[in-house]
Amino acid sequence: MDTLNYHHLRYFREVAHDGNLTRTAERVNLSQSALSSQIRTLEERLGHRLFDRTGRQLVLTEVGRIVLDHADRIFRTGEELVATLKRSGATLPPLRIGALSTLSRNFQLHFLRPLLGAQEINIILKSGSAGVLLEALKSLALDVVLTTEPPSSLIGGDFTAHRISEQSVGIHGTPGRLRHETLHDLLSREPLIVPTESSIRTGFESLIARLGVTPRIVADVDDMAMVRLLAREDMGLAIAPAVVLADEIRTGLLGTAPFDLEIIESFYAVTVRRSFPHPVLAGLVSR
Repeated sequence: MDTLNYHHLRYFREVAHDGNLTRTAERVNLSQSALSSQIRTLEERLGHRLFDRTGRQLVLTEVGRIVLDHADRIFRTGEELVATLKRSGATLPPLRIGALSTLSRNFQLHFLRPLLGAQEINIILKSGSAGVLLEALKSLALDVVLTTEPPSSLIGGDFTAHRISEQSVGIHGTPGRLRHETLHDLLSREPLIVPTESSIRTGFESLIARLGVTPRIVADVDDMAMVRLLAREDMGLAIAPAVVLADEIRTGLLGTAPFDLEIIESFYAVTVRRSFPHPVLAGLVSR
């Protein structure tokens, strides 16, 4: 099919919404015969009839309904584009967020909380690896990426990493497993659930080397949601920020050992320099 003529498509859309050729011709200041010719040309280009005539009314065929649906979206997108560039318009564009697939769901919810219930904004949330998400951010397919590490300079891109939170990493589990007088005893006697996330794992390896402990690791986990579930099922003690298990800690299902591990996990919102950033983004990353 040759390139679509959007003038023909626009005239078709106007007639489809009016359902009356004469009325549309008057409104768009075009003769009825010229308007009919525009629609016939579009039908020939598409290879399908778009209207059936019922009396003096034009009724969309099945293909006509499909074409109208696409036309509405095409021209609505164009209107949003103009509004965005003019920084005007009643509706905001969707906020496209990428989140590391291993990132705590509770942290993601905390980041999104100011937007929850805001009817004027739509959130598109995608998860994946850091490399894939940052490439999407660089190509402007995403507005922001949530991660636990700033981007490496090796991947290029004009990124800015906003540190929006940091959490102490602790030891969490069912109360019965936490009854040890020393950190050494706890780490050497209880089964452990350890995330593979680099800052936590590096800090944990340093901790056990310093204490001279050979731990019993029952799960190496690359998903914080699974860390949470395994701790709930009493498979072992979780080495994680409290935000990962916030609901269980609040209700008393899980507790936190009274030891300072001296491990910190930071959370970043990564953006890329652009001329037209999403209007709500500055408020989210500056908290």
